[in-house]
Amino acid sequence: MYLVDTSVWIDYVRDREGPHVDFLEEILSNPQAVTTMPLIYMEVLQGARDVDSFRRLENFFGGQRFVDFKQPPAICHAAAARMSFDCKKRGITIRSSVDCLIAQCAIENDLTLLHHDRDFQRIAEVVPKLREKSFLN
Repeated sequence: MYLVDTSVWIDYVRDREGPHVDFLEEILSNPQAVTTMPLIYMEVLQGARDVDSFRRLENFFGGQRFVDFKQPPAICHAAAARMSFDCKKRGITIRSSVDCLIAQCAIENDLTLLHHDRDFQRIAEVVPKLREKSFLN
């Protein structure tokens, strides 16, 4: 099962081409294979260009399967902060703390993170529990 990151959803809803979009289209045929989470939903909605696209995105994502953290917020956020801290200790700067939260949610729910974002590759170098699938070179 996959937790699909904003980086893939945005390319999908904007009809951009790429192997990550092709893969998402393929797995969307199995509704049990795809999940999202509230933070990703928020990021996608923030990218809406106008009121109509905001509504279309709301409707589309309203039909998606959502997961959230399994642990209490303090534990999840501390784990995400530790992820960022461990990356920083290895000389890797993660540009968004939201990405660490998304990675933590994928780990807690035992999901593979489908993304198109180098930060997740960098996190996975430091955090072996993060399973990720990317088509980045």
